[in-house]
Amino acid sequence: MPRSEPSRASAFAADVFKLVTGTTLAQAVAVLASPLLTRLYGPEAFGFLALFISITSILGVVACMRYEFAIMLPQEDREAANLLGLSLLSVAVVSGLTIPALYFGGGALLSLIRAPGLAPYLVLVPPYIFVSGVFLALNYWNSRTKHFGRLSVARVTSSLATVGTQLGAGFGGYATGGSLIGASLVGVSVSTGVLGGQIWRDDRALLRGSVSWRGMLEGLKRYRRFPLIDSGSALLNTASWQLPAFLLAAFFSPVVVGFYSLSFMVLQLPMSLIGSSIAQVFFQRAAEARSDGTLSHLVENVFRLLIMIGIFPILTVTIIGPDLFAVVFGENWTEAGVYAQILSVWAFVWFISSPLSTIWAVLEKQTFGMRVTTLNFVTRVASLVLGGMSGSPVVALSLFAGSGILVYGYLNVKMMLFSGVRLLDVGRHTLSSLRLFAPFGVLLVGLKAAGAGPPVLVIAACVLGLAYYLYIARTDRTVRSLISSLGSRT
Repeated sequence: MPRSEPSRASAFAADVFKLVTGTTLAQAVAVLASPLLTRLYGPEAFGFLALFISITSILGVVACMRYEFAIMLPQEDREAANLLGLSLLSVAVVSGLTIPALYFGGGALLSLIRAPGLAPYLVLVPPYIFVSGVFLALNYWNSRTKHFGRLSVARVTSSLATVGTQLGAGFGGYATGGSLIGASLVGVSVSTGVLGGQIWRDDRALLRGSVSWRGMLEGLKRYRRFPLIDSGSALLNTASWQLPAFLLAAFFSPVVVGFYSLSFMVLQLPMSLIGSSIAQVFFQRAAEARSDGTLSHLVENVFRLLIMIGIFPILTVTIIGPDLFAVVFGENWTEAGVYAQILSVWAFVWFISSPLSTIWAVLEKQTFGMRVTTLNFVTRVASLVLGGMSGSPVVALSLFAGSGILVYGYLNVKMMLFSGVRLLDVGRHTLSSLRLFAPFGVLLVGLKAAGAGPPVLVIAACVLGLAYYLYIARTDRTVRSLISSLGSRT
């Protein structure tokens, strides 16, 4: 018998809470360390890290050949276990192929993006792709088995290892881009080891008894649309995300890339803290909801939750971005605050679309996903190249943000239509959240217009943010479910 709606909401909230707890602790470590790191490392060092992550992200997104998404779909665990094995085998092959690719083409790539200082660190690309690819495959197996607490542990240990290594190198006199890159490799290796160890401890009997060459071959054939269609879409999508780092470096310098990377990191915080956790649970729930006919109800509730949670931090950055960055990260990073202001509305639209975009995988509409990703890639290239030719990073990022709002807005609309959600309800939830934010936003704008200094504005934003989230915690049922989950586990 299908579960009642309250029990579904409670279970969803409980699983999101498990992920949010670990993600919040992991992000808290990173956020608390950021003011120290931005005073130890300069923008150029962060620029080199951003370029390295861009390279590994593009190559790493196809490390599993997208078979990791298929792990969620079979009804039988035996079939899913073979897809896990197929994903891990793909990781070994793809990461191995990056060695000759970088050996013969690495110099040309660094010349193109005008970052010769990155050359000594290209040797770390293959092991980074391998370790992060293994984590990706294990992550989806973990979501299938609903052991979301494992992922929380992995995220916290990864953050501690990364930040600890970064701070140790910085205080030790090695505040370079190479130290930041090495620390990232340490962090992802630790998280992969922790998650893999927990899965092997609990699931090794199932995995040993299920995985076979024949089973993996059957999975390769059954889900061939994922590597044949979805891998191209994912590659284009990831490349479009990394374009700003590459093109800003090519047209300007790694310093500009460093400013951009910090602004993007701050704008990502709502997604990192709770959006990614909702996405993780949503994908698993959406696969179930497709079967029992409740997909539209799930999508509408998740959309409402995302817009209500994300609107305050994103629009606050729109109002006081430079002041926030000057106070938290130091005066040298004020320019990054300007970039964050420019990108904030785009980041909000993306924040909404990111969890919901998994619908096209659930509904196996990879062809639509490929079309949207291609559109996103083309518009980003055009906007960044035109902005680069203008000679102004501000113009480049403004065009980039504008194209992103249009593309991700279109994606949100299509995801709603695919799921059976009425656009009238989408507009109603959006206006409701804007009305909720309005009095808080007016107070911030008023303080800024009155000439309040950056420290006063930041303190006011923190107080208003606390009041905003306390209010929605008291008045919204879904948020109350998250709070109840916290209380029951405490």
